[in-house]
Amino acid sequence: MAGADKDNKPFLLPGALFAKDGDYIITTVLGSCIAVCLWDRVKKRGGMNHYKLPLWNGDGLPSPKFGNIAIEKLIENLVGFGCTQRNLIAKVFGGAAVIQSSSGLLNVGERNIEVARDYLAQARIPIAASDIGGTQSRKVIFNTADGSILMKKAAPQ
Repeated sequence: MAGADKDNKPFLLPGALFAKDGDYIITTVLGSCIAVCLWDRVKKRGGMNHYKLPLWNGDGLPSPKFGNIAIEKLIENLVGFGCTQRNLIAKVFGGAAVIQSSSGLLNVGERNIEVARDYLAQARIPIAASDIGGTQSRKVIFNTADGSILMKKAAPQ
């Protein structure tokens, strides 16, 4: 069947999330953004988000480009097709300081990491693995069939 491979291999752009029942290979590329991969250990299903900014402040529409919205929507989508929140484990990637700011005040990567840790702790979802912070971008490939991750860091500049 033409195109079947592409259908099972979604690529997430910033502000996107993907969680559907089935076996998928989800890929994304991260700088200061965060990807949270959630996997149900019993149902053997999972999903991933890719958020750019830590918190939605209430202005405009709640979008998964914000960490608190992206994680909440990912959990809702997984539970929506039969996963159980207490069976979920998380793997968290990204949050690099790839753009050095002279003031250091923005620190988006660190704030994004903090939101992932805090939200997952509140949701009682353990972080089973992570590769966060630093200065290098990352490519993350998540296999929802077995929960495995392949991750590669970009060469140092």
